[in-house]
Amino acid sequence: MWEMRSTPEALRQRYLEEGFWTDDTFDSFLEREIGSEPELAFRVWSDTRPFEGRTRDLWIQGLCLATSLKRIGLRQGDVVAFQAPNWAESIVTVVAGFRLGCVMVPIVHFYGAKEVEFILRQSGARAYVTVDQHAHVSHLENLASFRDKVDSLEYVIAIRTGGPLPEVRGLHEFTPLLEAPPLEAKLAIDPDAAAMIGYTSGTTADPKGVIHTHRSLLFETRQLAALDKTPKPVFSASPIAHMTGMLASFLLPTIRHLPIHLTDRWDPELALRVILEADVSAGAGATVFLTSLLDSPNFTAEHARRIRISGLGGAPVPAAVGERAETAGIRIFRSYGSTEHPSITGSHSDDPFEKRALTDGKAMEGVEIRLVDPDGDGESEVEPGMPGEIFSRGPDLCAGYTDATLTATAFDAEGWYRTGDVAIQDEDGFITISDRVSDIIIRGGQNISAAEIEEALMTMPAVTECAVVAAPDDRLGERALAAIRLRPDTAQPTLEAIQQHLGEAGLPKQKWVESLRFLDDFPRTPSGKIRKVVLRDELKRG
Repeated sequence: MWEMRSTPEALRQRYLEEGFWTDDTFDSFLEREIGSEPELAFRVWSDTRPFEGRTRDLWIQGLCLATSLKRIGLRQGDVVAFQAPNWAESIVTVVAGFRLGCVMVPIVHFYGAKEVEFILRQSGARAYVTVDQHAHVSHLENLASFRDKVDSLEYVIAIRTGGPLPEVRGLHEFTPLLEAPPLEAKLAIDPDAAAMIGYTSGTTADPKGVIHTHRSLLFETRQLAALDKTPKPVFSASPIAHMTGMLASFLLPTIRHLPIHLTDRWDPELALRVILEADVSAGAGATVFLTSLLDSPNFTAEHARRIRISGLGGAPVPAAVGERAETAGIRIFRSYGSTEHPSITGSHSDDPFEKRALTDGKAMEGVEIRLVDPDGDGESEVEPGMPGEIFSRGPDLCAGYTDATLTATAFDAEGWYRTGDVAIQDEDGFITISDRVSDIIIRGGQNISAAEIEEALMTMPAVTECAVVAAPDDRLGERALAAIRLRPDTAQPTLEAIQQHLGEAGLPKQKWVESLRFLDDFPRTPSGKIRKVVLRDELKRG
């Protein structure tokens, strides 16, 4: 269905010979790992849909759902999108989809109609598993607004949380589908086939579909599992309906044979209670999870003793956070990657403080990196100690985008991926991200497209030109800052007015700008293009 990029043959052979790539598929992986420790606890700490059981229970329910999905018409290779909170049903859906050999497309539960329509249409989803309503979002009402625009979509499976479900073409209720017998028959699944498509914001206004195979994501799972040598169960809010959350909240505890503790809404006070009650860790992932715990007046030395170690990534990690965590008795270690290449660099929990807390780590096992002149031809590597754009390749690198034109731009014939991030490398090989060529803001671990916000801002009558960039944020890592040039003789709009406009334009609250600067002009290239690298530097310096 998609034109996946080819891994150069020499790299492919090396990955196979060194055991980075195996013939495992997600179906065989889950059956083996869950089957080896079937009594492990699985708990969802939720006010709306709590659950307490065993991983074996979810595995069996997943096989039952697979039987029902097969009966209604789903087949190997079909695309199954799912948009649900961190509930048991999300795990059941993933198990079922992989048993059928489907391509899974996670969609974070707070995405609205605009993003969901694009993802379903662009991925060619044949089935969509969702919840009727969660928090303030009615997913089935959103679906009804664009249902006829998604030609590929045949089946809608809804998790009912309240009253009767509305009339929707192709609708099936989730719970009755679990009454079928388990699907024991296994399919011959190609480990080089697409397994999951993660949608991420970037330099384009629309999300980019990133294709991962069974080989790439399963290597990534094993690679991450090696970072913390003495892991303990983690209380996690990272959404399973997102590729990084799938890894952190489900795949990592599965391969480590640890109990799984999830929540559908991050609440620091709940997390502090769970840490003590269930004797688990918390605060890993995006910086905001850890800082919100440290900020609580109820945080104690007992919490720090149980957290012990926290791996941070997915968003910028201010140096002050590492120092604060260490003072509290928590050893942090940082890592760096993206949806396209999930783990490019990383440190270990036993590395020296200045390496694991103040840098973004060094190349992970099997990964190669090059630092290239950001303004050059993509070939000229920089001198040691000089900033350069990161080019990476490795066994966990994706198989390209669902849009072939994006694949051609981001990857070269030798398998190198142009990350769009600028770093400086020290004499020990550790890198520190210093800037970004790519046009994204990473807010609390969520990628936000600057271009999408800029398009919406340009529809305001007072705005003649704008640039949205990442501004540092002590809690979230980064926030969106809009630098705006106004039309002559127009009044400066307030931040509240701009946020209201963005909401009316269809952007969810997570994508609203949170800081403003009004400029008479922008730093520019000779051709007149706004130089965002210079703009970010000027804004940092006030």
